[in-house]
Amino acid sequence: MKISFLLHNAYGIGGTIATTFNLAQALAERHEVEIVSALRHREHPNFTLDPRVSLRPLVDLRQEKEHPLHLRPARVFPAAEYRYRQYSELTDQRIGDALAATEADVVIGTRPGLNVHLALQAPERVVRIGQEHLTLDNHSPRLRTALRRAYRRLDALTTVTEADAAAYRRKMRLPGVRVEALPNSVPDPVLPSADGTAKVVVAAGRLVPVKRYDLLIEAFAPVAAAHPDWHLRIYGKGEEHERLRGLIHSLGLHNNAFLMGAAAPMEAEWVKGSIGATAANFEPFGMTIVEAMRCGLPVVSTDCPYGPGEIIKDGIDGRLVPVGDREAMSAALLELVGDDERRRRMGRTALENAGRYAPVPVVEQAERLIDEVRAARGTGRPAPPEAGRIQHALVSQGFAARDAAYTVASGALRAVRRGRR
Repeated sequence: MKISFLLHNAYGIGGTIATTFNLAQALAERHEVEIVSALRHREHPNFTLDPRVSLRPLVDLRQEKEHPLHLRPARVFPAAEYRYRQYSELTDQRIGDALAATEADVVIGTRPGLNVHLALQAPERVVRIGQEHLTLDNHSPRLRTALRRAYRRLDALTTVTEADAAAYRRKMRLPGVRVEALPNSVPDPVLPSADGTAKVVVAAGRLVPVKRYDLLIEAFAPVAAAHPDWHLRIYGKGEEHERLRGLIHSLGLHNNAFLMGAAAPMEAEWVKGSIGATAANFEPFGMTIVEAMRCGLPVVSTDCPYGPGEIIKDGIDGRLVPVGDREAMSAALLELVGDDERRRRMGRTALENAGRYAPVPVVEQAERLIDEVRAARGTGRPAPPEAGRIQHALVSQGFAARDAAYTVASGALRAVRRGRR
């Protein structure tokens, strides 16, 4: 079977890229796999790609940034999608041509805008699976309205958490589309796991406001005061770098807290620590949480929607604290820093429990989903009981009507504002 992934930019850094590379590598054990990258901005990917997986870019921004068609707005890629301004008539054309000519049996989209391309432009013979790496509730009403129309032409839609899958089933009217949670996977570690003796707390991700590294740094200040031999290392790059550096110096943490820059892969850095940490306000999954646990670290995390609560068992393999609660984050860190035996025991449990996110169980679930979706194409899916179907339709129609009304109202407001200029 040939499987093709449609990815935004395989040459960047991010959780969606990492998990797509991971799943593609695992599937390449038994299938022909390719990654089609809508955009390209550098010579080689940041992440290492398995040589068995082919990579094909569609628009090379190094040469085509000023292409006449790339200067015109996209018509297929939805305007309400976060990445819309990076797409154009040129990407519409190249993605459409690639889908029309694909020899893949299954094509998997990896973000909402690309899922729309897949739903609208892929041939009927192709099994079309959309992946959602964000969450339904995080999308704007305008985008949700566009997705309702397009996603009905998908064969299946996967989310990274059960909570988000439930939201799609409840709030979207997608008859005949299978909605299932498929978690991200993390490759099997190649280095010995952390032993819990290093006096280091490790965090990783994009340095952006939603990740709340400012709160993590502030929460670490009491830890450094009580245990000056402990350090906080934050890996990543982003718009918050200078502000976070200033915060570190204003709190007098220049000898204890460090902005380490980006590291890929992160495994060699996780195993140098004893505790993982994240203070995010919102986390659709929590890739770094799983990475840390697979290296033997218990993770202290905010219990934000949606992922951390499905990954961490509070008090067993990590700690969950309320979102935005600096004192609770600090107390949880102090708890693990001050209790060597508990920290090491939780680290061993984290390593064991995170095995469910290893490539083998995740790829088995992905293959089962693909096989069942392909089989269902020939037999049709059984309809739900009449009462359940009516109730689901009424609920989803209510959400659809609300989103549509908001979209119309916001469109009218934008028109009024334009008229006043």
